[in-house]
Amino acid sequence: MRVACIGECMVELSEQPDGSLARGFGGDTLNTALYLARLGVAVDYVTALGDDVWSDEMAAAWGREGIGLGEVRRLPGRMPGLYIIRTDPAGERSFHYWRDQAAARDLFAEPGTAGTRAALAAYDLVYLSGISLSLYGETGRAALFETLGALRARGGRVAFDTNYRPRGWPVWEVAQAAFREALAQADLIFASVEDLDWLFGTEGEDAVLRHRGRAEIVLKTSLGSAPVVRVLHGTSDSVVPAGPVARVVDTTAAGDSFAAGYLAARLAGLDPEAAAARAHRLAGAVIGYRGAVIPRDAMPDLDLPGSRT
Repeated sequence: MRVACIGECMVELSEQPDGSLARGFGGDTLNTALYLARLGVAVDYVTALGDDVWSDEMAAAWGREGIGLGEVRRLPGRMPGLYIIRTDPAGERSFHYWRDQAAARDLFAEPGTAGTRAALAAYDLVYLSGISLSLYGETGRAALFETLGALRARGGRVAFDTNYRPRGWPVWEVAQAAFREALAQADLIFASVEDLDWLFGTEGEDAVLRHRGRAEIVLKTSLGSAPVVRVLHGTSDSVVPAGPVARVVDTTAAGDSFAAGYLAARLAGLDPEAAAARAHRLAGAVIGYRGAVIPRDAMPDLDLPGSRT
């Protein structure tokens, strides 16, 4: 099984309680790739980096995590983006970005895009997010969607996480059109009610549920005040609640790690409900630490078939 995650990794500065900044690297689909690798999935990250020292450090860090680097393009004279995470007393995070000239935005721009597109079309599973869509512009998104269509035509699958960030979409109607196309291409959809309300208003859930039966859907919502996911596959429609969490320090990468836990469990042969329970377990551990990436020794045992993690 050849798995790829598409997107952007940035330099991450996480504000500490004393006002100092801790530096790391993060990005939504990169976080998912990292947790997939830690869970024993062979995964490549597909992006563009510069030829600067931070790009070098990023690639080296990914390699140490076991992420495949064969489809990372290096663009001379370019650099990655940067973002700062702030968290409130409840652990809820906010992001502040400097990324307009980031190398990742030119992944589907010439020269070199033909090789990237051919490589992507050969994977068995490609995972991307709404943030991935916001990077490329109209021409880049058209190339991406055409590539995903070629992948699906040869039997590959697409997993899409809505992960909508309004600041990445100056024109709301452009965002709506891009997300509708991505949802139509996806065989597995991760969506949140919050994202869908922002994107589609009162028709938000319908924009996803119309793909029920064709696609497997994991819808993040709530039951009263408790977070749950609604899992729809085939004719089944079930609710899987999140278990109790010992502490909430920083919700960064909660959704990214959930997606990784779910995908790893499904690839290991577990059914969707069991996969959602494992995904909750991983996300619950991740939000107990600051930043997107938790220490290796803090990884929970998800009891996946054939895995030691």
